[in-house]
Amino acid sequence: MNVIVVILDSLRVDHVGCYGSHVQTPNIDRLAQKGTLFASAFSESLPTLPTRTTWWTGRVNFPFRRWQPFELGDLMLAEVLWDRGYTSALVTDVYHMHKPMYNCGRGFDTTVFVRGQEYDPWIVDEHIQVDFSRHRLKGNASDALWRPRFEQYLRNMSVVKGEEDYFAPRVAKEAIRWLDYVVRTQGRKDRLFLWVDFFDPHEPWDPPDPWRSMYDLDYSGQEIIDPVAGDVAGYMTPREVEHTKALYAGEVTFADKWVGVLLDRVRELGLWDNTLLMLTSDHGEPFGEHGYIRKARPYNHEQLVHIPWIVRHPDGPGAGRQIDALVQTTDLMPTILDALHIPWPLKQVYRAPTRMMFPQDMPVASQEVDLHGSSLLPLMKGDVDRVRQYAYTGHHGRQWSIRNHQWVYLLNIDGSGGPELYHLPSDPEEQHNVVANHPELADALELELRRWVARLQAG
Repeated sequence: MNVIVVILDSLRVDHVGCYGSHVQTPNIDRLAQKGTLFASAFSESLPTLPTRTTWWTGRVNFPFRRWQPFELGDLMLAEVLWDRGYTSALVTDVYHMHKPMYNCGRGFDTTVFVRGQEYDPWIVDEHIQVDFSRHRLKGNASDALWRPRFEQYLRNMSVVKGEEDYFAPRVAKEAIRWLDYVVRTQGRKDRLFLWVDFFDPHEPWDPPDPWRSMYDLDYSGQEIIDPVAGDVAGYMTPREVEHTKALYAGEVTFADKWVGVLLDRVRELGLWDNTLLMLTSDHGEPFGEHGYIRKARPYNHEQLVHIPWIVRHPDGPGAGRQIDALVQTTDLMPTILDALHIPWPLKQVYRAPTRMMFPQDMPVASQEVDLHGSSLLPLMKGDVDRVRQYAYTGHHGRQWSIRNHQWVYLLNIDGSGGPELYHLPSDPEEQHNVVANHPELADALELELRRWVARLQAG
């Protein structure tokens, strides 16, 4: 069996058609019709790199690690599959992953980094003239940080001439190039592992026409494609926020088109009937619902932590189903391993280097590596109705949260503010903090959260 995972960075669950959105995502919707749609999927460790650490290790990270490189002792998904004969590739334009210190290509046979997204120092010629009109600074000390970032993005975009020069098309075409090579040149159609990590619809929200105006045809004000992260009050009008959100929606539909191009190629190459397919995101994106725009606060509200997740198994379990059970990013690796009949705990075998560095002087060590997540295949098959009672989410050193279908409790462990409690059936947007009305419930949820972290530490 093959495995293809498609990531769309910063994709809000309420901006995907099959989740009930007005935003057009026909290709994602088509995948959901053939697969399982998880309606209550939540990210675990945020944001970008911590989430990928969770995906690739199957372990909870936010109580223990910040945004950091992978550790020597991590046993990563690509390494596990490499050890079982898989040919693999990572294709991405997430420029953070390209930084050598993070070693995100570890275990992959092929890595392709598409350059130029966001503030990637790709085109550094400062003589290139850029049009700054689609950015607005705040006129305070933050300008010294944000202006160079915006200018870098505009220089990167100076070489874009048409649709296929944008980032999502480039990522899709590089993934297709790899598939064509391994299938048509090498003759391989089994034991392929492809991780396609689109940075879109992450900001800047700058899709080409017709996607740029698709969701806000009559707007005539300033177009702010990459707002300064932070409070919207005194910075952006409600109408400007609305239009920026419409640009984001256009970016989603644009990315969906190129996801469709990639999936069509999977079919054309004869891989569809033997491939486990997943599509998901690392987190969502705030647009002023709590007074700020972009991921400017480590607040684990609905708009940030609720993610889409669709799994399509070639043998058909869960096809066409929507499952409401709580699932998390920690479950991705166990689900893949279960589908491939790879048991865990996994055994990590390595040689510890010594001063002489001769093979005979490198003692062999081994350890068992367990996974914190659960396989979702029993849910998809209908064998169980849940794999966890609560979903846990956090930013390292900042905020932790615990939630079920009724309540969500947010704990600011950095001391920046008091706890928050929301009753989801009556307040799904998490606007009314009722912690003062339910102190005993809040205490019980905090105790459960802290005990869960303690169990992880003990294990």
